[in-house]
Amino acid sequence: MPDRRTSTQARTEDRLRDGSGDRPGNAASIAPPRRRRGFGLSARVLAFTILFVMVAEVLVYVPGVANFRVSWLADRVALADAASTVIRQTVSVDVPRDVQDEVLKAVWASLIVVRDESVSRLIATVEDPPTVDRIVDLRSGDPVSDIVDAFETLLAREPQTLRVIGTARGGETIEILIGDRGLRRAMVAYSANVLWLSALLSVVTAVFLYLVIRSLLVRPMRSISANMVAFSRAPERPDLIIQPSGRADEIGVAEERLAAMQSTLQETLRDQRHLADLGLAVSKVNHDLRNMLASAQLFSDRIGSLPDPSVQRFAPKLIAALDRAIAYCQSTLAYGRAREDAPTRRLVRLDTLVDEVAEAVGLVAHPTIAWENAVPSGLEIDADPEQLFRILVNLARNAVQALEADSDPAVVRRLGIAAERANGGVCITVRDTGPGVPAAVRETLFQAFHGSVKAGGSGLGLAIASELVQAHGGAIELAETDTPGATFRIEIPDRTPRNARRNGA
Repeated sequence: MPDRRTSTQARTEDRLRDGSGDRPGNAASIAPPRRRRGFGLSARVLAFTILFVMVAEVLVYVPGVANFRVSWLADRVALADAASTVIRQTVSVDVPRDVQDEVLKAVWASLIVVRDESVSRLIATVEDPPTVDRIVDLRSGDPVSDIVDAFETLLAREPQTLRVIGTARGGETIEILIGDRGLRRAMVAYSANVLWLSALLSVVTAVFLYLVIRSLLVRPMRSISANMVAFSRAPERPDLIIQPSGRADEIGVAEERLAAMQSTLQETLRDQRHLADLGLAVSKVNHDLRNMLASAQLFSDRIGSLPDPSVQRFAPKLIAALDRAIAYCQSTLAYGRAREDAPTRRLVRLDTLVDEVAEAVGLVAHPTIAWENAVPSGLEIDADPEQLFRILVNLARNAVQALEADSDPAVVRRLGIAAERANGGVCITVRDTGPGVPAAVRETLFQAFHGSVKAGGSGLGLAIASELVQAHGGAIELAETDTPGATFRIEIPDRTPRNARRNGA
């Protein structure tokens, strides 16, 4: 049989079937993740760890090489002090040349002088002492000056002679002349040792830190990111919801929140898909149903012209019911729009409107349900009459369906609507003696597709009622009472000058 769908319907169904519609969260509308070039997180952690450890080693090396220089010179002074002490105790006259050469060779110096408060004694010297280029006084240490002097010695290209001044063990002042080439070679060797040791320490530390961070952070983050990519490609699949690892740290919290967010998103997508499917179905039904109702309206116009008094009495109500039925064909689609039309508020006799609601849902002369209109006669409410009618019809129809679900003749079936003026508005109460609202649906009672109690219900009635009440600046709730059944309380405030201007009144 050839396909008789219109092109618009075919396109709409195909878009809903393959997921290419405009509904939010569509998997097909999500762009694939962009491939990133460069090093990954693990490589960056390793590189930065090595860099930071090397920087730390440099910060340690700078004062270390200065201390090494001072210690090396202090060792030379200590050797000169020991040699001068021995010489002064064993030789009372001038020190022989060969002894001086041995002492100078051991100290690496070219001159040794010991001074006290009154006497200066030359312990050993070369035949032609070199000219002094720099003076190093070990008695007064300055860290900054030591660092500067150390790098000047380390970077100096030309040999220099240092005059080193220190304190002997006996309290005398001891001075030596020493070339800086031996000191520089020792400092270069020290720097080389520090360099390879720092490099080794950096690599070892980085590897251990890398393994720890990879286990605690990188691998879980990679798993989370991979799950997010997979979920973004097919958000409707429940098996792609991340399974929290149960960790008690921030990663565990992120996994739990991500799982909750993915579950919420899937529920939202199901609701939107339901709404899209419902909108497509209603659009099909609406087209044919409006044609049938239009034909029924023509017949009702002819019936209204008959002279029978009973016909003249019920014909206007039949015509009004058909008009409302045509308008209700689009009520479900109206909920799918961003918002309902703003209410056109007028003063309405609430007791008369409640009688119309009872007739619309078949409560007048109902065989099993006792109906009571407890609204005070003449009570006026400031509201949109059509929207208020829809609110009360949705609540009354739900109550009738709940009461008719139990066929036990001994069960009391009663439904009533009452109202009173309170707090600058009107409080309307819809009360029935049905089975009540289950606790499982109370929290989502006024959400689309969640508030339905009976099997097969769409859950739109209470959602539409809540939206219309809120448009009036009011509130609707399921009241907690000690009486059996369900009691809904609606509060519609009177217009103030501010919200009157907002509603265009």
